[in-house]
Amino acid sequence: MEDSLFPRDITAAQNIANSPPPLDPDPNLLEVRDWFKMQPKLEARFGQVLRQSIDEVLDGQRTGRFNIKDLEKTEKTYLGTKVEIIARTEFNLGRGNRMDFSISGHDVDSKFTSGDNWTIPREADGHICLLIKANDLKASYQVGILRIHDTLLNLGANRDGKRTPSAAGRSAIQWIIPEGRLPENILLTLSETDRDAIFKAGTSGQARTNELFRRVQVRLVNRNTVLTVARQDDSLKRVRDARHHLRNEGIMILGHQKQHPHIARALGLRVPEKGSWIAIRVACVDSLDSARKSTRISGQDYAVWEEGDSSVPAPAEY
Repeated sequence: MEDSLFPRDITAAQNIANSPPPLDPDPNLLEVRDWFKMQPKLEARFGQVLRQSIDEVLDGQRTGRFNIKDLEKTEKTYLGTKVEIIARTEFNLGRGNRMDFSISGHDVDSKFTSGDNWTIPREADGHICLLIKANDLKASYQVGILRIHDTLLNLGANRDGKRTPSAAGRSAIQWIIPEGRLPENILLTLSETDRDAIFKAGTSGQARTNELFRRVQVRLVNRNTVLTVARQDDSLKRVRDARHHLRNEGIMILGHQKQHPHIARALGLRVPEKGSWIAIRVACVDSLDSARKSTRISGQDYAVWEEGDSSVPAPAEY
């Protein structure tokens, strides 16, 4: 199946046929698993670890990149190191004696992939590995742990002697987060037409920001997206200025300050947190005659614009 977690291959099929007998329960592995499962807001925190790691390596403000595929080979390698560093900080993990982390007194190595499988070095043999896999396009990720054993790895190795977990190895993973939600990378999800319009050559950072909020509406836009599009030191000021530039088109840009959260809730929208925004085109409505969700601003009732509504400017202040 195309959407299965791991693709099928000949080596995996051979390993299924020659699967080793089940390994004895591993109390140390279970202690590490249980330590993670006791952490508050675990899924959201791992999601932010991965979002921050990917965004920092892409360095969109300087490079304009938003796709892992555009990274250099060395940068893709460093992405795994970045995940390790930010995870250590987020979960306040100490360094292990020989591996990356010390968790519940056990050495744990960190392995990340944005591909189909992990590559495991020889020195990890016998150790517990924290396996992290992210798919930025699908906005999903997985986290599990596995004690590395020769019988759980494919026979083939790359030039560095690294091997990948076999089908038997993947089935032995203790999943901490079997399917987590990765904060969305909006630029990856846009159509090529919309992306081309936003990044149109020769336009200013302000013009690109205006186009971003003109084309991306009723969806949360995070700070890194704005930085990647504007590519300026004062990128966030571009959002404030975009409110004025887009007002005559009826577009409001809501953030986390003033009455913006109240307006978002009244209109049935996701409420932006600090460092995020949501754009909407509005229409004037009579709240007494309309079943639509609306909000009153400066004596006028506004709803999210729908086909057939008249075009009106957005309120000057909100």
